[in-house]
Amino acid sequence: MALTTAVAGLAAATLGAMYADAKFLIRHDLASGSLANVSTAAQKFIEERMKDNRMLIYHNFEYWASNAKTAENIFLVFEDRTYTYKQFFEQIGRVANWLIQEFDIQKHEIVAIDGGNSPEYLLLWFGLEAVGACPAFINCNLTKEPLIHSVKLCESRYVIADEDVRNLVDPCADQLASNNVRISYYNQSLFESFANSGKYATRPPKDRTTNFLPDDTCSLIYTSGTTGLPKGTIMLRGRELNTGRGVSLYLGLSQQSKYRSDRGPDMMYTCLPLYHGAAHGLCVTPSIHAGTTVVLSRKFSHRTFWPEVHASKANILQYVGELCRYLVNIPPRADALDRTHSLHMAWGNGMRPDVWEKFRQRFNIPVINELYAATDGLGGSFNYNAGPFGVNAIGKRGLIWHLLNNKNEKRIKMDVDTEEIARDPVTGFAIEVGLGEPGQVVHKLVDPSLKDTLFKGYYNNPAASGKRWEKDLFEKGDIWFKSGDMMRQEADGTVYFVDRLGDTFRWKSENVSTNEVADVFGRHPSIAETNVVGVQVPHADGRCGLAAVVLAEGVTEQNVDWAGLARHAIQTLPRYAVPIFVRVVKELDYTGTFKIQKGKLKAEGVDLDKIKNGPQSSDSIYWLPPGGTAYVPFAKKEWEELKGGRVKL
Repeated sequence: MALTTAVAGLAAATLGAMYADAKFLIRHDLASGSLANVSTAAQKFIEERMKDNRMLIYHNFEYWASNAKTAENIFLVFEDRTYTYKQFFEQIGRVANWLIQEFDIQKHEIVAIDGGNSPEYLLLWFGLEAVGACPAFINCNLTKEPLIHSVKLCESRYVIADEDVRNLVDPCADQLASNNVRISYYNQSLFESFANSGKYATRPPKDRTTNFLPDDTCSLIYTSGTTGLPKGTIMLRGRELNTGRGVSLYLGLSQQSKYRSDRGPDMMYTCLPLYHGAAHGLCVTPSIHAGTTVVLSRKFSHRTFWPEVHASKANILQYVGELCRYLVNIPPRADALDRTHSLHMAWGNGMRPDVWEKFRQRFNIPVINELYAATDGLGGSFNYNAGPFGVNAIGKRGLIWHLLNNKNEKRIKMDVDTEEIARDPVTGFAIEVGLGEPGQVVHKLVDPSLKDTLFKGYYNNPAASGKRWEKDLFEKGDIWFKSGDMMRQEADGTVYFVDRLGDTFRWKSENVSTNEVADVFGRHPSIAETNVVGVQVPHADGRCGLAAVVLAEGVTEQNVDWAGLARHAIQTLPRYAVPIFVRVVKELDYTGTFKIQKGKLKAEGVDLDKIKNGPQSSDSIYWLPPGGTAYVPFAKKEWEELKGGRVKL
């Protein structure tokens, strides 16, 4: 009887614990950590690294390469080349000596590097670390004004560039030379020749890698330049080390992976550019922290993507959302390599709701591990998603998270037209939004003395740096960091990305999220890709919706069900959010980091004079006339009537 009672009590306790966990997301909170716990652990980690004088990622290489048990572990797989930690570390030393002897690179000096993904690019990155210098990671797609701006901004004496981008760099040579900038090119043969040169054989001087502080600059990572010329985000030694550590722990990266049949190291595949924060801080540095393997692709190509993933036996795939959208829109492979791989997890950010489940099912990847973070931001959220709960979310927040973090992270109401914070007319303080309501995420600066340690700003751009901070949000004297991103939280603890502030627009006195509209259009079978913007139109207040669409394979303008598309949008979206205009384009404009360019679409709007005289003069425009139930062609007659005020939207 007593045993029966005990078993019943245990069962009841177990069920109670399961209920509490499901309702309050306790295990998720404990696994993901809190801002307070993460901060404490991070501080302890950095104190230990400072004590050991090991404040560089270079020191992680040194640790794995000098340990007999790990020296032969594979660090890098690239096409037909493979490097162990020991081999790669030895080559880093040779490149470091070359940088000292050829360029006289100094400790703390910023050096611009420009190139696509390759082992040589990584060797240059960590060779600069080995001499105590700071790489400025130039977007390798840039040329002319943006390239010249990026180099001048970082005040580098050199551009050390891959031969593969010579055609983009050479046109800038004269102007760079006039600013005393020297260009030097590298390639695989050059770096391989160092192994045969005795003058590069010794270890770089030890004093080049010691006596660094957590708030020392380690590199510059540039913003994408979607809203103007790129800004150089200052990356700090302590933050870079802790990002690598934190991501490694969160993903559970191991040298004896439970997801590998051979129990070998976890292998993460990335085709994202190394000059960007995603591949940099979410793949390479976490893998080095854990002593695991990076499988690096030269660049994204739908022809090589799945063959590389399959052949490498990688068990983690790094993604960004638009890459996933592209993959689901191409036909299945006849050889089935897109399903017969070793992947257990897709890890990244920006997976759109209209793609999420299609991607999981189509490519047979059990776990989608979505995160939210930014190179020039604070805070982050994670969503390890292996089932229906939390699909499309960027994070989950439970009881423990709110108890520990709610006072330091909030979502606030915004005026999306002016991008100004809405303040209470009586108190003058910001207005916190409720559940289900979108608001800009802000993070409190708890200790003002740590301001520059958390976000040092943009290099040589104090005005842009200062705009990220806001005072007196909830009480006099407080300081908050503005993320620039709109999010909402539901009652079940799931958190959803809504839009970048500036992409949301106002129409009919209502706020419209471009991302949410694009998700709806993306679910229509005729549409492969969508870019939604708000555009100004004559004789109307605010901005109305324009959806630029790429038609699905095999679909033409003539066989699109334009009435069905309008019906799909009207039945799914609030009427004010339904795009009035649809522009059919051959392809969307992307940055090198797979971010959609919106500037040109906004500037041209539905002005047929601008569109017909532009490079995409063959684009067609359709519209939903007032009271209409189908998208119909929008031509010169309709444009003149709109300009003349004879049609009111």
